[in-house]
Amino acid sequence: MDPMSGPYLIRGSVSLPEAELMWRFSRSSGPGGQHVNTSDSQVELRFDLAKTEALPEVWKQRALAKLAGRLVDGVVTVRASEHRSQWRNREAAAVRLAALLAEATAPPPKPRRPTRIPRGINERRLREKKQRSDTKRGRSGRDWG
Repeated sequence: MDPMSGPYLIRGSVSLPEAELMWRFSRSSGPGGQHVNTSDSQVELRFDLAKTEALPEVWKQRALAKLAGRLVDGVVTVRASEHRSQWRNREAAAVRLAALLAEATAPPPKPRRPTRIPRGINERRLREKKQRSDTKRGRSGRDWG
């Protein structure tokens, strides 16, 4: 296999396992010159998320849950065909897969702890509200006999 531009990091020291990536190449759709009809520049990158050993178990479970809609038999697929060269499409696909896995394995955000509103602020708000309502009440010409 030709050397890629180094391992694609997912998060921390965990990177995409080169050996577990399944590549498929096909002709891209869209415009191009004479050469485009014979070159397989579209890249399809498949990664077996269900069987991988490269991810920590917790991450794996998280990713399987988050990407459930995208998986086919535990395999996640990424396509790239925006570049005219297969090489650049491979780069794009690998980067995209790494980003997808990074997002899917991220820990859930910490729950928000509601903060208390200081009493003074609340009282001031109510006071201003009352003032405003008095002002508006004064505008209706009811008490003018």
